[in-house]
Amino acid sequence: MKFFIDTANLEQIKEAQDLGILDGVTTNPSLMAKEGITGQQNILDHYVNICEISDGDVSAEVISTDFEGMVREGEILAALHPNIVVKIPMVKDGIKALKYFSDKGIKTNCTLIFTAGQALLAAKAGATYVSPFIGRLDDIGYDGMELIAQIRAIFDNYMFETEILAASVRNTMHVIRCAEVGSDVMTGPLSSILGLLKHPLTESGLAQFLADHAKGNK
Repeated sequence: MKFFIDTANLEQIKEAQDLGILDGVTTNPSLMAKEGITGQQNILDHYVNICEISDGDVSAEVISTDFEGMVREGEILAALHPNIVVKIPMVKDGIKALKYFSDKGIKTNCTLIFTAGQALLAAKAGATYVSPFIGRLDDIGYDGMELIAQIRAIFDNYMFETEILAASVRNTMHVIRCAEVGSDVMTGPLSSILGLLKHPLTESGLAQFLADHAKGNK
């Protein structure tokens, strides 16, 4: 499973990249604003800065919800760097835009997926990634992992090349469960990745090894 980090924070992206396990980055206007990045040119420049840190795909989101606007913005974004993936919302014109970009060989990420039917439409339109939001589904009492499993079964049935990018990942158990049900990618905060490092028995075992080593060298 690929590990993406969901942020616009350059320091966190670099930390994840330095671990050697980062496969890409997802971000959006809200995450940009959180880092104080505002204004169209500043946002475009920031996407380039992210691409210069990460070796993998970087999802950059359009603001428009109409076909012409999405195409116009998406072409600007795609021209910024070869790693840019144009993030398109799951709306009717978004499906048209996915097909348009697919025909031009431009990578896309269809965002705000909440049903298997939406994922199926995006895959048929040629999306590179679909992003089901598992955390937001959990918030309303629906098992987000069940959706991942449904999409996995459908994509495998028909051999779609579209990758499942589990979004709205919030904790370490989300990461593990995504891997269990066969998500191709997960994107979440740095804490969800670093949390995989931790276990109390690892910490206590290491402490004991170091203590024993210290005694043996006295």
